[in-house]
Amino acid sequence: MSDDLSPEDLAARVVRCDACPVLCRIRPGRAGACDRYANVEGKLVRTDPLVLAQKVAGEAGPLVPFLAGSEGWSGEITPGSPVIVTGIGSGTTYPDYKPAPFIVASRVAGIDTVTVVTEGIFSYCGVKVKIDTDRHIGPEQATVRAGGEPVGHVTTAEYGSQMLSLGGVRHLTGGGKREGVVTCDTLLALCNQGSVELVIDEGATLLIQAGKAPVINGAPEERMRVGCGSATIGIFARQWRDHVDEVIVVDDHITGVLTEHQAGRFLGMRPAGIRVRGRKSTPGRYFQVAQPGQGWGGTDVTDPLVIIEKIDPKTAWPGLRLLMVSTTGEDSAYFVLDDAKVPLPAPMPDAVARVVERIGENCEPALTSVLFMAGAGGSLRAGVTENPVRLTRSVQAMLTRVTCGGAAVTVWPGGGITFMVDVTRLPDNAFGYVPTPALVAPIEFTLAADDYRALGGHMDQVVPLERVLAEVTTRQVAVR
Repeated sequence: MSDDLSPEDLAARVVRCDACPVLCRIRPGRAGACDRYANVEGKLVRTDPLVLAQKVAGEAGPLVPFLAGSEGWSGEITPGSPVIVTGIGSGTTYPDYKPAPFIVASRVAGIDTVTVVTEGIFSYCGVKVKIDTDRHIGPEQATVRAGGEPVGHVTTAEYGSQMLSLGGVRHLTGGGKREGVVTCDTLLALCNQGSVELVIDEGATLLIQAGKAPVINGAPEERMRVGCGSATIGIFARQWRDHVDEVIVVDDHITGVLTEHQAGRFLGMRPAGIRVRGRKSTPGRYFQVAQPGQGWGGTDVTDPLVIIEKIDPKTAWPGLRLLMVSTTGEDSAYFVLDDAKVPLPAPMPDAVARVVERIGENCEPALTSVLFMAGAGGSLRAGVTENPVRLTRSVQAMLTRVTCGGAAVTVWPGGGITFMVDVTRLPDNAFGYVPTPALVAPIEFTLAADDYRALGGHMDQVVPLERVLAEVTTRQVAVR
């Protein structure tokens, strides 16, 4: 359409978008750099509909996940359950002093409420990634790269998982232009539940996607460990007692030795005299038996016998039955000591194999979890009230409920409004971007109407929900 216009007519119909600091000049029939706003017949419009969320009862329980077209629900607003106006598709106000795009009044459980919604522009944001694996993916603090650019780092390992911290203002704005763009693209893909390839300095290559099994160096992970080596001993000691004389559970963090462990002693098991390498912590618990790696239990071990430091000839005996196993049960080997008290490989008895299988049965599926984390300041708070600190205090006092795309969030204690949300709880493609670069994420503040008035909210901008439903193009999703 724009190609048919004269230069004068085209210039007259170009629209300046003021939804973010980029201030795109958008030609007729085109969209801005973020693809969120377009010029439709000379008017600036948000390209996506406003999303309404509703809690819906289903056969599986009181709530169903975000999924338009979920079984038992066709997507229409149903009576008896409150409608939540989300920030998805609402648009953004810039500069900061402008009221939020939608400030909606409704009545919930007999209480007059106000919900303030916007699509926040977050330069101060990132994601925390939990990768369920025992395998070593890289040293703590190692740089994580996407497309060769640094986008984050490896952080502390948690129980059965490796953790990444990606994004943040220093990567978005503190490095070179390409670093900021790649970081923004990486965060956007992860938040919209897309797959991303990452390379860790001195570590692994990862292919990760929220809610999916991580792929490490080309191999999909299947299991999250049942526990550390000591915990595995504690769980299965009774099931091993009558079938083996010693069990060593190989683990990068805490390797367990059954007959030394309190679990074995409590069961009256005879000491086996097999001493493993590493630093002894408490009886039957050893640290640093090997280096971190891709082998047994997240170590660099491929032959489990290498972690045995010595076998006491006065304590061990010929015919001693030894099981060595990893914390997921994926690696296991069975040995019997010969007359010289040397462990030799032997067929694993069915009773022992069943317990190894049970370890695997008790391992949860390995998943990648992605939590979007952001600090809500600036335009978000000013869009709610002319005195932004009152909103912060209201959130901290739990008078104001914060949600992200209708999904529940965790608000950090302390100053500001810093929140985290599981991206799988949001509808598809709930996140956007602006080329500053920054991520765009929905955010909603809901509170009683009297409380909104008391914190100095923009009462002259409040509109009833019925008016929004009648006048605004919307789509509905289910929320949990």
